[in-house]
Amino acid sequence: MGRPIDLLVAGGLVLTLDDEGRRFVDGAVAVHGGRILEVGETAALAPRYLPARRIDARGGIILPGLVNAHTHAAMTLFRGLADDLPLERWLHEHIFPAEAALTGERVYRGALLACAEMILSGTTTFCDMYLFEDAVARAAHEAGLRAVVGEVLFDFPSPHYGGIENGFAFSERLAAEWRGDPRITVAVEPHSTYLCAPELLVRAARLAERHGLPLIIHLSETRSEVAAVRARYGVSPVAHLARLGILGPNLLACHAVWVDEDDIERLAAHGVGIAHNAESNLKLASGLAPVPRMLAAGLRVGIGTDGAASNNDLDLFGEMDTVAKVHKGWTLDPAVMDAETVLALATREGARAIGLGETIGTLEQGKRADLIVVDTRRPHLVPLYHPASQLVYAARGSDVVCTVVEGRVLMEDGRIETFDLEEAMEEVRRLAGAVRASTRKGSGAAP
Repeated sequence: MGRPIDLLVAGGLVLTLDDEGRRFVDGAVAVHGGRILEVGETAALAPRYLPARRIDARGGIILPGLVNAHTHAAMTLFRGLADDLPLERWLHEHIFPAEAALTGERVYRGALLACAEMILSGTTTFCDMYLFEDAVARAAHEAGLRAVVGEVLFDFPSPHYGGIENGFAFSERLAAEWRGDPRITVAVEPHSTYLCAPELLVRAARLAERHGLPLIIHLSETRSEVAAVRARYGVSPVAHLARLGILGPNLLACHAVWVDEDDIERLAAHGVGIAHNAESNLKLASGLAPVPRMLAAGLRVGIGTDGAASNNDLDLFGEMDTVAKVHKGWTLDPAVMDAETVLALATREGARAIGLGETIGTLEQGKRADLIVVDTRRPHLVPLYHPASQLVYAARGSDVVCTVVEGRVLMEDGRIETFDLEEAMEEVRRLAGAVRASTRKGSGAAP
């Protein structure tokens, strides 16, 4: 008689993505109490365990769940609302007015739809910055996903909390409410160096330090942003944060497109994490972050989708393909950003970038059981010579047939088990009319 456990995922090629690169051709992952008990060959593990539930990988690939290092989940509400426009028109005529009309319920509905999209496409953790983040935390918790959430803070009144004093008070309450939760981590999230006064940035950093929380910020996303900060403070946004004493290993810098060698050196010296959002930055014509140079400097880099209003999906498989190819084209080097590297950015390195590297990102004994199964019995995935190449260059989010978080099966064979997918889609369809109407009423909301 085997040892009773919660779950056994077996019968597939296991890619642990650990530092040793271990893999098992006909492998299995034993899970109990939300953690990975053992990873190994199916023939060795199956006789030793009596699982309450067994998932047959059917010869597919078993790998760690993907980590979306930067999202605005509720912006699924604005998907396709205003495409192919200059950034200023996109923001002031469409996005800002739509955000001014947001409510907690609307954010919850948009975030729940985002959770559905991520579960179905193999993302098990997302790192979010937006308004009404208590609603995002609730949606992620109900959906079963792992999430880092934080309310965006800036100098002017928020459509959610009003003045900045309320914003800090809300952030503290949010942190207290979710403290100790195994899947929800609260972060402190000032928007950027150009929308936050130095005093606000320092206060946010101290709040994060006092409570041991991540600190997340948009940084050097556009050329105009960098120019504005240089004009105001005389230095680059990165140097500005360094001068304020804010750079550190708990900081996640989102975008980091317009950074020079001095900036990269500063970021690396302080152990800052980077969230690379290639598709969003390309679509908004913001530029391309110098990720190969960042990796050479030793920076921790993860991959993010940004919001669905500027991507327009949350599929990290598509994002991996873009990340790998665009850097080859930019550097004219076909060997740069190889498949193994990019797959690591979407899993192990992404987890490290957002501060969860000790918890998730690889399939190892003792880590949280966040994993996915990719069905390789698809025409576009045959034959299979190099698993990482197949996952980065050929696989799609729709090839994911099982998603597990904290040892709980969230989806199998296209069916989400934690909430009603049809209802989630219908609620957002119902809200679309109100969203469209709000963009005709003028601006005045937060970015």
